Amino acid sequence: MTLPGIPFDFVLFALTLLGVALFHARTLEVALTGAIVITLYQLVFTGFKAGHGFAGLAAHAGHEWVTLANLLGLLLGFALLADHFEKSRLPEVLPHWLPDDWKGGFVLLVGVFVMSGFLDNIAAAMIGGTMAAVLFKRRVHIGYLAAIVAASNAGGAGSVVGDTTTTMMWIAGANPLWVLEAYVGGAVALVIFGVAAARQQHAHQPIQKDDTPGVHIEFGRLGVVIAILAAAVAANIWFNLNNPATLDHFPVIGIAVILALLVTAPVRSPTWSLLPGAFKGSVFLLALVWCASLMPVDQLPAPAWPVALGLGFVSAVFDNIPLTALAIRQDGFDWGFLAYAVGFGGSMIWFGSSAGVALSNMYPEARSVGAWLKGGWHVAVGYVAGFFVMLGLLGWHAHPINERGAAKAPTAAASGAVR
Repeated sequence: MTLPGIPFDFVLFALTLLGVALFHARTLEVALTGAIVITLYQLVFTGFKAGHGFAGLAAHAGHEWVTLANLLGLLLGFALLADHFEKSRLPEVLPHWLPDDWKGGFVLLVGVFVMSGFLDNIAAAMIGGTMAAVLFKRRVHIGYLAAIVAASNAGGAGSVVGDTTTTMMWIAGANPLWVLEAYVGGAVALVIFGVAAARQQHAHQPIQKDDTPGVHIEFGRLGVVIAILAAAVAANIWFNLNNPATLDHFPVIGIAVILALLVTAPVRSPTWSLLPGAFKGSVFLLALVWCASLMPVDQLPAPAWPVALGLGFVSAVFDNIPLTALAIRQDGFDWGFLAYAVGFGGSMIWFGSSAGVALSNMYPEARSVGAWLKGGWHVAVGYVAGFFVMLGLLGWHAHPINERGAAKAPTAAASGAVR
């Protein structure tokens, strides 16, 4: 079934996204309904990419379960990690080191950007959100929340351990130096949206000027935070270098985070009561990722810089993992441009990236597309400006990776960061 050349699957997905945008108080119900309806439609009428009927559904689920399991493990694990970080009381001593005016908010965003390059963009966003809650007395402007997500995604776009999409490129055979050039655009975008968001936040609620009296850092919890992050990064790097095929078939990174939480629980017990709320937000994202994986997209337009630019905007509503898998299979892209586009583009809408969904679990008021677009207008401006600065300074240079023997495009198995 089609509508003037458009597969009906896309219509159902578009209606799901529209429902999420309009009924932001019922996002979980809308996303689950969309996932069920699209799945039933393909089960009865069109079949799945892997085949028809229940056999096709089982094959598709077998292909996607690693991605979904990794996302679930990371989102749940980092929700507990953010609580550990807040209880370490480190954010309460930061006012001593940060400028007292809007520049303090900007420096915080720079810190999120840097952290995301070698940690995980979900973790960086949640740590940034935790620090903002303390520094701004929990009165955080939605534009600043959008900037935290954008900083985490831009910071991860130039690192092969900073985002699932860049890890996929690395596994497929892309040189990490090709991806590194995404930092050119990311840095330009950071200055644009960072300054605008920091000024928004300063007008909304100025940064705390003095340390909280009598605060002592709880180094036990801080050590737990470091151990959990180290486990995620170490697992990502070790398997990429030694056994990358495992990442296609097993949710290594998500499991590493959960195991690290369990191992460190005797040292400092997590606040397990946070899990139900984090689980609801996680299921919402998993439903959207499942919907995106079902879309009948077989290839992207021919690789060129306008295509990469457009994919950034598409990434705000369409999961970037299948987009990246298609790009790898098609080959011939400039991987730095693609990493910047699909990694950073999702920041333009709150549910466009897992970092945005994770942060919205901490700040439910962010679950409004209209408020996010209105308050975070500077993210889209920064994205376009950063892209064209990259184009002007570096130029578009296609790098075929299949020539290096990486003929198989990986599934989005795992990285130290998922978007």
